[in-house]
Amino acid sequence: MSINVKAIERDISFQKDQTKYAYVMTTTLYNTLKANKVIREAALRSGVNQGVMQACWDAAGEVIKAWATEGHNVPIPGLGSMRFSVRARSVENVNDVKTSLIKTRRVIFTPSQEVKDELANTSISITCYDRNGEIVKRVTSADDAEIEDNENENQNENQNQGGSGENQGGNSGGSGNGGSSVPTLTISKTGSGTSAVTVGGNAVNSGSQIAAGTGITGDVTPSGGTGGVTPGDPTFNTMATINGVSQSIAGGSVTATAPVTTVAVSGTNLDEVTFTAKVDGAGDAINPTSHDATSAAFTGLNVEAGHSLVVYRGGTVWFTITAQASGGGVDQN
Repeated sequence: MSINVKAIERDISFQKDQTKYAYVMTTTLYNTLKANKVIREAALRSGVNQGVMQACWDAAGEVIKAWATEGHNVPIPGLGSMRFSVRARSVENVNDVKTSLIKTRRVIFTPSQEVKDELANTSISITCYDRNGEIVKRVTSADDAEIEDNENENQNENQNQGGSGENQGGNSGGSGNGGSSVPTLTISKTGSGTSAVTVGGNAVNSGSQIAAGTGITGDVTPSGGTGGVTPGDPTFNTMATINGVSQSIAGGSVTATAPVTTVAVSGTNLDEVTFTAKVDGAGDAINPTSHDATSAAFTGLNVEAGHSLVVYRGGTVWFTITAQASGGGVDQN
């Protein structure tokens, strides 16, 4: 068995008067298996009656949900463990602590070492397509099989946010009280002259510090404030660029000519917002290929006629793009 990857030459520029081609790799998306097929296969492999297997599976699911809700990191035999968490902003003053600081609720799955080993030992086959859809190269995996460590990523993320209060579950604690210090950006420069860095329209001199969420602790007090620049809440534009065409997403649903290959959204303070997408709202989540404070873009997609792309914002459905065949009719094949 191998993981099949497509490297498709796409125009990754979102400027109408410019083109920039690059090979964008995505895993081949297969249909999502139905739960009863998994139950049937597990019953065959274990020699257990399918009805008994279904009952055990349902009971295990209820136990996992109940214990995860209580704050436990719950083992999922043969796969790993799962726990609930939150992503939240940190504040210095205890009087400012409130539920509105919580940006998203999260489900964190940590794969077992056996699952990681299985992934590391699985080969990857890459098929390269040029901009005309022609196969130009095939590649067999020769990577170092490095496995992304979700657990360490989540811990580092928590520390970078000054202690977001992420619950580690069970008796392990993890109250996230490590936010006593505020991360700062120190601006330095060499040579003479004034600093080219500005905050809120004000120049920031060399040697000044900008404290995250608290503003400048140096020479400058930005206009309209009394000593700080506090990052604002995210704002989201009601227009999205789909296949290079700007369309309104205010209604939550939009159509586009198949195949849908690129989607870009914009706004302000988007770097702390989680964006994902799923074909037909199922299967593996697709992460943006680029994401910063003002935009998030999905490239290398291949959503064909008769299918849809569901875009999520912070884990909640934001809008749905339905791919239509050229001429407006949806291909039902």
